[in-house]
Amino acid sequence: MNDIILLKQGEMVLKGLNKRIFEQKLMANVNRRLAQFGEWNVYCIQSTVYVEPKGECDMDGAFDAMKTVFGVAAVSRAAAAPKDAAAIVETAKTYLADTLRAARSFKVESKRADKSFPMTSIQLSQYVGGELHDAFPHLTVDVHEPELVVNVEIRDLAAYVHAGGEPGAGGLPVGTCGRAVTLLSGGIDSPVSTWMIARRGVEVIPVHFFSPPYTSEAAKRKVLELARLLLPWCGKLMVEIVPFTEIQEQIRLKCPEEYFTLIMRRFMMRLAENVADLNGCKALVTGENLGQVASQTMEALAVTEDACSLPILRPLIGMDKTEIISRAREIGTFETSILPYEDCCTVFTPRHPKTKPRLEDVVAAESVLDIEALVAEAAANTERVRIQP
Repeated sequence: MNDIILLKQGEMVLKGLNKRIFEQKLMANVNRRLAQFGEWNVYCIQSTVYVEPKGECDMDGAFDAMKTVFGVAAVSRAAAAPKDAAAIVETAKTYLADTLRAARSFKVESKRADKSFPMTSIQLSQYVGGELHDAFPHLTVDVHEPELVVNVEIRDLAAYVHAGGEPGAGGLPVGTCGRAVTLLSGGIDSPVSTWMIARRGVEVIPVHFFSPPYTSEAAKRKVLELARLLLPWCGKLMVEIVPFTEIQEQIRLKCPEEYFTLIMRRFMMRLAENVADLNGCKALVTGENLGQVASQTMEALAVTEDACSLPILRPLIGMDKTEIISRAREIGTFETSILPYEDCCTVFTPRHPKTKPRLEDVVAAESVLDIEALVAEAAANTERVRIQP
């Protein structure tokens, strides 16, 4: 039996003359994800990517992996058959035998991408449905709410039979919409914002700010584990770990307490922009959410933005915490995010932070610091960790 995986595109089908660029990047990402499961032949015809095994391959592992590839709207495991009605029936009987025996009701849905096939979609569905009913007489036909839908697709190279697909990751292939630096803390929000921006086709470089002894090695390991959990979705990750202790201590010693967090955030933007410049990134990404904390009011966000020239993308800006937690559970980062290890954002938290700061006041407050020297020292001592599966 010629077992194959079919990957259906989503919004990529709307890309017009640029569509081929997106498809090529999708196939490159698919090939990268498949490498650990064997050797494959991957090609794209009529908005469907075909994944054919070459010899012995881990089909189950590959199928699950394809559900985490951005740009894939649905994943189906199918059997290829000659484009002949009788051959299609025999393939369905064999390939779906266990599924057909377990079901109580069914229907057949057919699609003809190859319009030269002699039967219409309705005729083919009726024929295959009748033959399967004869072969599995316990089944009843239910065209409205069947327990099982047998899918038949007539395509350029063959006919494909399957029992429906599973949802894919959606979005656009990573690498089609540029590169950005994403701020990755140990909390719930930033892994979700990283996932969401990667889903829009952005290749991400995570930056984590590390403040020993106020934050521990366990806290750093937690962040690296979050990056590892994001790896199947993001493709490849190099985490930049920026030492932040000296900056935070200087802020505590020389700046007004109510501006601690705002000045700290401005330093984060400067350092993230430095990483962006070195890696050809066109934007910064944060997990900020409007009104969630004092540093995320409109006024505070404007003060933070002023410290850098690159655009700051905030995928979570309009979400509430319940939605963010739900997405974190869905992508598998929540349980790690809630591990009780400290984060540099909680170091020297002001008792009464400014919620409506004026830019000129914050700039004046941080002017006592040697900003260029502090940024240069932190950048020079940045640690880079490549995340492995």
